[in-house]
Amino acid sequence: MNRINPRAYAIVAALWLTAGLSNAQGQTVDVAAAKKDAKVVVYGSVVPQAMEELHRNFEKKYDIKVEYWRGSSTAVAERAQSEWRAGRPAFDVVESSWDVMTLMKMEGMFTRYLPPSAEKFPEQFKEKDALITPWRILPISILYNTELLKADETPKSLEDLLNPKWKGKISIPDPSRHTTTAKFFWNLEKLMGAKWREYVKGLAKQQPLLVESLAPVTPAIIKGEAQVGIAYIKFVKQYKGPVSYVSLNKYLSDPNHLDLGAKAARPNAGRLYIEFAVSADGQRMIAQDGEFVLAPGVFPPIQGAEKVTPNMIPMDNPSEDEAKSLSNEFRQIFFAK
Repeated sequence: MNRINPRAYAIVAALWLTAGLSNAQGQTVDVAAAKKDAKVVVYGSVVPQAMEELHRNFEKKYDIKVEYWRGSSTAVAERAQSEWRAGRPAFDVVESSWDVMTLMKMEGMFTRYLPPSAEKFPEQFKEKDALITPWRILPISILYNTELLKADETPKSLEDLLNPKWKGKISIPDPSRHTTTAKFFWNLEKLMGAKWREYVKGLAKQQPLLVESLAPVTPAIIKGEAQVGIAYIKFVKQYKGPVSYVSLNKYLSDPNHLDLGAKAARPNAGRLYIEFAVSADGQRMIAQDGEFVLAPGVFPPIQGAEKVTPNMIPMDNPSEDEAKSLSNEFRQIFFAK
């Protein structure tokens, strides 16, 4: 979860005001200079197998080697920030979630770059200062076991999960420890208004199977430890087993971004890598593994994906104080006797 204090928000606002990029156009990449860089170092949160086709095709097309280090969003930020603060940043490009990207951005770790292919992305996902570039987004829905439930037996909305018949049959991450789930619940105000807290309390009374993050929810459903759960839709493609998702009217979604290091040793290769990743071809490559992307008309091979994309709502990030308060509140809701 984002840990931004009020002063940090003021800094971000100042960056937006001074950037003056409302009418900015994409910056052409010097391919010849990029090839002279010979390689690009990328720190990212996407699993290597999902990036394999993208990297293989980039290397084949430009003869530029990709060195990719993968970790969780938190691990990516910790490694990049540690190097930056020591004055020895080894990365050219960073890929991660909006919250940790914003923290790194405020340290001056990124430089402005607007890839031409990103100009066609939906406005609601663009960053005004062009210091971070959106490239994929993770919509959340209700997943269910297709062997235990027929489609007409599933919940039809998030509110339906409060039906007594789902008691003890739901899996969700522990929102007192998992920041993305806490953020998801906090953003339910966009869908439910002030009733979102009562909804969370009702969900806790359903005695859900609590896991450490969104990823373990899907295996729990596949194994039958739960019949339904709240998780990323992309897991329907990325996990093998009897699992599908519920079509909702709106999907709270978490954007991920690509950023060019302010002290990148290979800035031209970094720019070319970002442009390739957000191009229609690059977006199709990453979408094949179930990722939802921002290029118009590009969808993952998941049934109904074309109906998910136009109904995604990007989630906001709580401030540092709000994050701490939410963690304590959810601990009381889910664990107080």
